[in-house]
Amino acid sequence: MTQPQPSVLEQDVAEALRVLGRRNLVFVGLMGAGKSAIGRLVAQMLDIPFVDSDHEIERVSRMSIPELFEAYGEPEFRALEARVIKRLLKTGPRVLSTGGGAFMHDATRAMVLANGLSIWLKADLDVLWTRVSKRDSRPLLKTANPRQTLSDLLDQRYPVYAEADMTVESRDDAKETIAAEAIAAVARHDRHQKKAPTT
Repeated sequence: MTQPQPSVLEQDVAEALRVLGRRNLVFVGLMGAGKSAIGRLVAQMLDIPFVDSDHEIERVSRMSIPELFEAYGEPEFRALEARVIKRLLKTGPRVLSTGGGAFMHDATRAMVLANGLSIWLKADLDVLWTRVSKRDSRPLLKTANPRQTLSDLLDQRYPVYAEADMTVESRDDAKETIAAEAIAAVARHDRHQKKAPTT
């Protein structure tokens, strides 16, 4: 009897795991892009652990992200975030979802690019706004015109997010579809691409 052929997804999963090796797969992007939801699903599909850097920061500091912002300000929060992500990148493979501002921090971005594989979940303003306007827990959107603030963040951050190793469109499609596209992107990622020197 002939063995059934593995599905495309099964082939992609096997290849993605090979490409990742011991590295973390790091999701970057703006708030509302789906980094946690898609990241968790990708981790399940790859059968590796998932960790959300924001949750890890809250765990080690015993404070919520909004409380940290209020108590210490953004620069101090980014320094803490960088320390937590540096520690998380030391062991893998796993899927790591990061806060929207993490990849904007020069030291954090350099660590991710040198020691992980990064995917930018790219979403347009309408998709992001529909998602983030349902919650009141975004410190950076506590402004007079939060949609304009989100639009400004998009303009400011997208050129930097574009430095990620791969880009996957986040849109109003099934999460499983986008997760499968992320795995396919990893599976097809050229491991011999020129990486930033790790010195």
